[in-house]
Amino acid sequence: MRRLAPLPALRISLLAMLAIAPALAGPKLFESTQLTPSGEYTFGIEGPAVDPQGNLYVVNLGKAGTIGRLAPEAAASEKFTELPDGSIGNAIRIDATGTLFVADYKKHNIFAIAAGTTEPRLVFHADEMSQPNDITLARDGVIYASDPAWKARSGRIWRIAKGADGALQGVAMTAPRAMGTTNGIDLSPDGRTLYVGESNSGEIWSYAIEGEALTRPKLIKTFEPNTIDGLRTDASGRLLVARILKGTIAMLAPDGRVIRDIALKAKEPTNLAFGGSDGKTVYVTQRQGGFIESFRTDIEGREHCLQMRKC
Repeated sequence: MRRLAPLPALRISLLAMLAIAPALAGPKLFESTQLTPSGEYTFGIEGPAVDPQGNLYVVNLGKAGTIGRLAPEAAASEKFTELPDGSIGNAIRIDATGTLFVADYKKHNIFAIAAGTTEPRLVFHADEMSQPNDITLARDGVIYASDPAWKARSGRIWRIAKGADGALQGVAMTAPRAMGTTNGIDLSPDGRTLYVGESNSGEIWSYAIEGEALTRPKLIKTFEPNTIDGLRTDASGRLLVARILKGTIAMLAPDGRVIRDIALKAKEPTNLAFGGSDGKTVYVTQRQGGFIESFRTDIEGREHCLQMRKC
């Protein structure tokens, strides 16, 4: 005859399992924590991007013109490289080969740093730019760069792609409306729509991409003026927007509907990037405090999916 365990023992085992379950489940979704020490980065902390190995790169570690690297599981950043004298990075993106593309807003350059190296190589320059502020990468390697003119409270978008000789060539894209100070920028998962945040107005617009033209502009969301900075999309098409001065990341549906507002540890997020082994860790650069914080989300980032060649 089989013996059954006494009822009290069963209750104790069940309680123990319930206590262990939250620890096994890992961090809660959308709950942000500070990753690096305060003061690591300057007031110009920006441009987070994660390589295929999980290293996070951020501009202006300790002083302007540097790039810091935060290794997976590390508690502090280390210096990765420094841009040429007078150049200051504002945005970084990384392709599937591990090449870093760095937007130098001070001297109107795009640098490339090949995987396994630390030497910035000039691959694009345009005197006509006000500044390359934020950039995003398309599946075919095309770079889209926001180009704000802050004093004029205006802006435009550049399309930068390889020419017949293999060198990068750029052109300011045409658009059917006058843009405000173009800042955060990213693509939809299918690559056909470009989302652009205009900081001065707090507006986020979507555009259809037709070669060197932006068409069918649509206002999808208006926040308070001067309260939006960088933005990124995930693999489902949702937008995550850095609400600088408010201290949150707004998660939007593609039509602009607010899905949730994710509270952060400090009030001045400048930009964000997806990373982690599954692409569901969001890293946020914080101007207030000069540190990096992060939270877990439920859907992989668009660029991470491309990077891993899954999309």
